Amino acid sequence: MCDKRYQLVIFDWDGTLMDSAARIVEAIQHAARVSGLPVLDEKTSASIIGLSLQRAIEQLYPQAGADQVARMAQAYTHYFLHEAKTPMRPFAGAEALLQALKARGVKLAIATGKSRRGLDRILPQSGLAPYFDVTRTPMEAASKPDPLMLEQILQETGVSLEQALMVGDTTFDMEMARNLGMDRVAVSFGVHDHAELDAYGPLAHFHHLDALRQWLMTRT
Repeated sequence: MCDKRYQLVIFDWDGTLMDSAARIVEAIQHAARVSGLPVLDEKTSASIIGLSLQRAIEQLYPQAGADQVARMAQAYTHYFLHEAKTPMRPFAGAEALLQALKARGVKLAIATGKSRRGLDRILPQSGLAPYFDVTRTPMEAASKPDPLMLEQILQETGVSLEQALMVGDTTFDMEMARNLGMDRVAVSFGVHDHAELDAYGPLAHFHHLDALRQWLMTRT
């Protein structure tokens, strides 16, 4: 059994708790098409999941001007929220994990690249909203891998850096936590693979949320 006990667990949303990557890719490809930009393949389109929308578009399309980025962002948001057909739902084991942590008195937070509008719409629909003490998006902070979201969450919850843990599926999550010196673990069923994530020094990797829950039960 580990001596360290975490009082706060911070989760990424898309690709970590919510199985939404396919819907995001669908919306990115649609937005590119209607904005007159090249439609990139699925893997490339998914590679930026976790960044703020503007930063994601700028990374995918460095040739795009500010007006084109703004048009694509608007098209993406409308399509994702109102027209996308690909379903999304929490990953298996997500609610059981949050229930178990909440029962132990652990504080829970979300640090996501999603917009505030998008998170506030999707989180209640997921059924997971009641478990979280605080949520942060780039709208109130800065895009990953800037650690400002994590700093704000620590300040709001009153938990020290040493008692907090970040859980995510992308290198952006791992780099954000590393930039602040926060412990981190990776899940490898989301956007980035094991090798990519390993470069950022996670304490562990998990291929299912049930395995993560068992690990956390000895550390909270």
